[in-house]
Amino acid sequence: MLAAGYVAVGLDHYALPGDSMATATAAGQLRRNFQGYTTDGAAALLGLGASSISALPQGYTQNMPGVPSWRDAIRAGTLPTARGITLTADDRLRRAVIEQLMCGLEVDLVAVATAYQADPAPLLAAGPDLAAQARDGLIEWDGRRIRVTALGKPFMRATAALFDR
Repeated sequence: MLAAGYVAVGLDHYALPGDSMATATAAGQLRRNFQGYTTDGAAALLGLGASSISALPQGYTQNMPGVPSWRDAIRAGTLPTARGITLTADDRLRRAVIEQLMCGLEVDLVAVATAYQADPAPLLAAGPDLAAQARDGLIEWDGRRIRVTALGKPFMRATAALFDR
């Protein structure tokens, strides 16, 4: 893909240099949500069909998976929500860390914690696992900053998983 003139975007995507995804990557503005990489920085993503998922600043909801039950709820004038989860402050902090890793291939854990007015200690607790990944050449780790290496890029989900509850 690179030899054909495409630019690497995130973990496993490619775009032509003039594409909005490539431009966002170069500008450090690439985003990621549960659907994948995006250039959309909106705080809310609304799912409208059966089984669709909505992402809101407060959490996530999923609509009823079966079309008949979803349709019946809509006809009755009720929300067709099957389930939801409320995000804690810690969830939002960890989501930001994971997004920075997955989109920009690096993150300063202390800086992100500071931006979220949080104690960085729970993030830094991943230090022993991060040190092991650094020994394997998958990341560079200085005790607060993580940078995914070229060798580690295919494995960066394993790095991100260290912060996923």
